[in-house]
Amino acid sequence: MRKLTLPERPGWRIEAERLGFTFADMGGEPYWDETSAYQFSLREIEAELEAPATELHAMCREAVDVALQSEEWMDRLAIPPEHRDFIADSWTRREPELYGRFDLAYAGNGPAKLLEYNADTPTSLYESASFQWLWFEQQQELGVLGHDADQFNGIHEALVDRFAQIFAKGEDVHFAADAQNPEDYATVETLAWAAREAGLGAHFTDLAQIGLTEQGQFADDQSRVIGSLFKLYPWEDMLRDDFAAHLQPSGTRFVEPPWKAILSNKGLLPLLWQMFPGHPNLLPAFFLDDVQEALNGGSPAPQVSAAFTAAAPQLAAGHVTKPIFSREGAGVTIHESGHVTAQVTDDSYSHHPMIVQALATLPEFDGFHPVIGAWIVGEQCCGIGLREDRARITHNLSRFKPHFIEG
Repeated sequence: MRKLTLPERPGWRIEAERLGFTFADMGGEPYWDETSAYQFSLREIEAELEAPATELHAMCREAVDVALQSEEWMDRLAIPPEHRDFIADSWTRREPELYGRFDLAYAGNGPAKLLEYNADTPTSLYESASFQWLWFEQQQELGVLGHDADQFNGIHEALVDRFAQIFAKGEDVHFAADAQNPEDYATVETLAWAAREAGLGAHFTDLAQIGLTEQGQFADDQSRVIGSLFKLYPWEDMLRDDFAAHLQPSGTRFVEPPWKAILSNKGLLPLLWQMFPGHPNLLPAFFLDDVQEALNGGSPAPQVSAAFTAAAPQLAAGHVTKPIFSREGAGVTIHESGHVTAQVTDDSYSHHPMIVQALATLPEFDGFHPVIGAWIVGEQCCGIGLREDRARITHNLSRFKPHFIEG
């Protein structure tokens, strides 16, 4: 894994604007940045990113089974009691999932470490699946990259195949997001593009314009009943908003399915560590309440107590606290040797339960710290995208960086 300075494509910003990539610059800073790119070897991609991410996803599916059989875990994951049957039924029926993104710490010299799983509403999809591939093809044409180079990016093709698997040909699917958010719109339009290639009807609808018919069905702003809905709206909010009571009786088929509420939750990380202690791609993780109880001489569950005792030296050297629900690093704090060394002061999610996770120090390249997003479509890893930040906690003004494979 290396970061290489490369020439930018002539006129790429004009092309980005033409393609609707209107957020290539944000807040006076570049978001898409092709002044450099990350190079990986084929072995790094296949053995240290693709295979582990696919395995992690299989482990996450096992975790859904465990959580659904435990009221204690459903409590700890803050799943509202009135919706637990709704979630369990969607898992029992094996309602199919579409996509997700693992955020991994990786420096090219050891196992990738799972930071969190964006299992429900991951963004940066357009940049990863489409604009990054366009960069790669055009840089090959310009001679910047060799013809033997490649990119780990089968995301679009995998989405087309997945839509064809989970919907009948000709079926209509609504795609909902905040119409005022260009990044969210780009994400759902990327998905809708794949759905159309799969032979489906794809209709965009603003989340704010979805209403309820007299029959209790959801409908769009043209009064079309929504039979199947992809929503760029997280389950933790959906299960708590004014329409929550209508989710199950509406009969709408949701993508992602309701059982993804268990995975789109950082409480998943302690559950995974309890199920797979010592796994090379996991970091020790616990609920903060358990850690505080153990440190104060209390008696958390025996399996938690033993695991915490084993991990205590690693946690003392460095750990991260973060809310089970948060976005863009909000509420995340890094602690090293008893001191706070980095934090995002946005506390908008800090009323939620907190977890403690061992610190995986991100590598540094030219003053930036990259995080690898490993994309899962269906149940397989099919591509990566990288974001890098000057800060040690990746936030909403990070930069997206292209990558290629050579060697």
